[in-house]
Amino acid sequence: MRRTLRLALGQINCTVGDLPGNARKILKVIGQAQKMGADLVAFPELALTGYPPEDLLLNSSFIRDNLKALKSLVRSTRGITAIVGFVDMNDDIYNAAALLHDGELAGIYHKFYLPNYGVFDENRYFQSGKEFLVFELKGIKIGMNICEDIWYPGDPTRTQCLQGDAQLIVNISSSPYHAGKRDFRQRMLSTRAWDYSTIVAYVNLVGGQDELVFDGGSMVIDQAGELVSSARSFVEDVLMVDLDLDKVFLYRLHDPRRRKEKLGPAAENRLRCLTLRPVKKSKKVPFPQRNCEPPGRLEEIYRALVLGTGDYVRKNGFRKVVLGLSGGIDSSLTAVIAADALGNRNVVGISMPSMYSSRESLEDARALAGNLGIEFRVIPIKEVFTAYLKSLEDPFGGRKPDVTEENLQARIRGNLLMALSNKFGWLVLTTGNKSETGVGYCTLYGDTAGGFAVIKDVPKTLVYELAVYRNKLGSKPVIPLRVMEKPPSAELRPNQKDTDSLPPYEVLDPILQAYVEEDQSPQMILARGFAKSIVEEVIRRVDLSEYKRRQAPPGIKITPRAFGKDRRLPITNRYRMGRAKNQ
Repeated sequence: MRRTLRLALGQINCTVGDLPGNARKILKVIGQAQKMGADLVAFPELALTGYPPEDLLLNSSFIRDNLKALKSLVRSTRGITAIVGFVDMNDDIYNAAALLHDGELAGIYHKFYLPNYGVFDENRYFQSGKEFLVFELKGIKIGMNICEDIWYPGDPTRTQCLQGDAQLIVNISSSPYHAGKRDFRQRMLSTRAWDYSTIVAYVNLVGGQDELVFDGGSMVIDQAGELVSSARSFVEDVLMVDLDLDKVFLYRLHDPRRRKEKLGPAAENRLRCLTLRPVKKSKKVPFPQRNCEPPGRLEEIYRALVLGTGDYVRKNGFRKVVLGLSGGIDSSLTAVIAADALGNRNVVGISMPSMYSSRESLEDARALAGNLGIEFRVIPIKEVFTAYLKSLEDPFGGRKPDVTEENLQARIRGNLLMALSNKFGWLVLTTGNKSETGVGYCTLYGDTAGGFAVIKDVPKTLVYELAVYRNKLGSKPVIPLRVMEKPPSAELRPNQKDTDSLPPYEVLDPILQAYVEEDQSPQMILARGFAKSIVEEVIRRVDLSEYKRRQAPPGIKITPRAFGKDRRLPITNRYRMGRAKNQ
């Protein structure tokens, strides 16, 4: 008899704090796995609570309710084994995985490595685990660990495979997305599988949670580091795989590294092994082998934005969104993403022309709304703006118009959008991109006023790339070509262009990436050939605009380092990089 295992990976979209809803999703997939004759089904990290639960973890009632929800799942596992992420509690609380077997809680594993960088803050809440768990199912030894545990080349995977003789490692994860991360993640998992001549099964969360998007992409890697099967990205999925564990044994016979490694330092005192009793299995149902092709760069970014927008709106109880449609590229892309995420009937576009708005911009906004089939309204702001100026005549004392009057227009528009939000219960989407928010080229309580910033982490040059990508998906472009071709402008004064205040975006964006995402010094940026005056001015504006970004709405993270959770600088801060010097 060959040693085989039918494995199901339940890639589900959880909602933080929705313990009953998350439990129902888990129960549904357990039922599907049972019908398919699966031996083992695994769910993402903290699937029961949703990830990340943040300061909900400081509420003892939340912890106890999560334990009650786990208990309610136990009975549903008759005839199957399940690994479920939850929060455990004894002397402290732990990021944990429950091993449920045939209607009983058979064991618990506590996460060993707690990430505390970037968007992660797990040391704030959890205690680290101290044991490495291996369980035996159908004569097959299986190690289970959680997310960060497998990103390290040693333990717990090393001890589980070498001292525990695990032939399969099941890693349950909630790994947030950024562009290109899936490829990086797969290379890491392949390395870990090859290092220890073991199959690695990786199940990842999918869905949006505030600024974070989880892309799914669950996968199984064989003992040689080759991809066996993978789930779809950005959607819920159940990945079924039949594993031949005899192949792992044969592979190890031909790999002398393992014999040498087993003689090295051991952590057997940390190892806990369980043997699960046999269960009566239902007949295995045939299923096709799947290996989903990962999306390309622009497709994955666009799908992340759609998923993050849709989940933020729905999970927070909204049905419709409203945004200002200026006829520019940023608002156009935001509107298209919103329509794809929520359906065109749930998106309202508002054009708010002033005396400085061009006829072409209004035409382009109207054309975009028509192409998308979204509701479109025009609310002119000229009279309101004039009334503002009249009210301010005395305090301004005849001073010449400047950026103050420009910002007034943006704040009037923000006021109108928030009024519509209050009256009709619509969520306001802001339309600013990462380039603008990076250097503070935005108006506090104006174009930054709203509930969710869809393209907050999208640099301007990428905005254009995504617009071109989306226009190619349909039979005809949805974003008018003139929007793509005209020079960007806020249209807050006559003949205004973004380049009046900023370097060209093809120059600005690489500088911002170097300074914000890579923490490069001015000297390092200058060495890339940028002009000293431009580098110094960009850095100055980034440093001075932290207070604006702190008050901006949350937005979707798609780069390795986003403003907000990723990059947290003090607002009151006198440290400056210093003036850049040519080398």
